[in-house]
Amino acid sequence: MAVKIKLKRLGKIRSPHYRIVVADSRTRRDGRAIEEIGKYHPTYNPSVMEVDADRVAYWLGVGAQPTEPVLAILKKTGDWQKFKGEPAPAPLLVAAPKATRPTFEALGGDDEGKGEAITQKKKAEKKDEAAAESESTEA
Repeated sequence: MAVKIKLKRLGKIRSPHYRIVVADSRTRRDGRAIEEIGKYHPTYNPSVMEVDADRVAYWLGVGAQPTEPVLAILKKTGDWQKFKGEPAPAPLLVAAPKATRPTFEALGGDDEGKGEAITQKKKAEKKDEAAAESESTEA
């Protein structure tokens, strides 16, 4: 039985998420897997690649073959270089934490009401105009 490390697609139509799985090479893309060893979310900025390095090393050691997309992911995370005994790649880009927006009170806003709205409702203006026209035609 030939074992492959491949991507299993999840998510909605335009929002793909993948699991990195170990499966028999004869199973379909989203079929039954032997083990899930990682995640890949390409739509996030930067992309999220989480791989269980110990399990990848085990499966590569027993002869599992990665597919081309998984091989690219393993090269970026450094697991492929570790398996082959090559120098590690540069570290991956990590997303910066999002800055929280200041609250209304922090900006110096006050809670006092300023009164009613300045602009009038459009329906009321139309009724007033219609009433004025009917009065001018009667006179």
